[in-house]
Amino acid sequence: GSYLWKGTSQHKGIGIFPKKGNTVSALGWCGSFSLAGAVGACPASSWTTKELELFLPFKLNDQITMLGVWTKGDDNRVFSYIGQVWKYLCIHHSDVSDLSTMVLGDFNSNAIWDKPDRWWNHSDVVTKLAAAGLKSLYHEQHISKHGKESHPTLFLQRNRTKQYHVDYAFVSKDLLPKSRLTIGLAEDWLLCSDHVPLVVDISE
Repeated sequence: GSYLWKGTSQHKGIGIFPKKGNTVSALGWCGSFSLAGAVGACPASSWTTKELELFLPFKLNDQITMLGVWTKGDDNRVFSYIGQVWKYLCIHHSDVSDLSTMVLGDFNSNAIWDKPDRWWNHSDVVTKLAAAGLKSLYHEQHISKHGKESHPTLFLQRNRTKQYHVDYAFVSKDLLPKSRLTIGLAEDWLLCSDHVPLVVDISE
């Protein structure tokens, strides 16, 4: 059936593969943003959607707006990983602010890595998403604060002693009460990946 793919090659990227009977359609989100009051022509003061990676907005069954996320790091970029999400939300705040919306995927981020001299920390992104009406399903379900998660989603290099919570599903307020999140178990998934899956069930 229909599927969507965005990546640097056919082997590395974000893939959206719906089960039979479901449809997905890409959303052509694009735009730009400039920091108010920025002086000079510093490249870091303005950016476009095209420069940011890796994001894939789409519509599921013409009903739910979804944004797939896999943040990328780059030693030459100040705004890498969660900084990419922060920049993306500056451009597309209104696009993710509607009801029946989800932002989910591998953010490669956690509040434990917040740096006080940055305004694009994980916690800042959580605040931006909350302003758009989106909350982390895991944290609402487990009544947990960011940085205090008890269920890891990443076992770095498949090492059980290096476990972190870096994958998230943020959902709009109308979906929140009827959504349920399950996180896969390490023993079931580490042969396949150092990440375990997040499964979101939405009841009718």
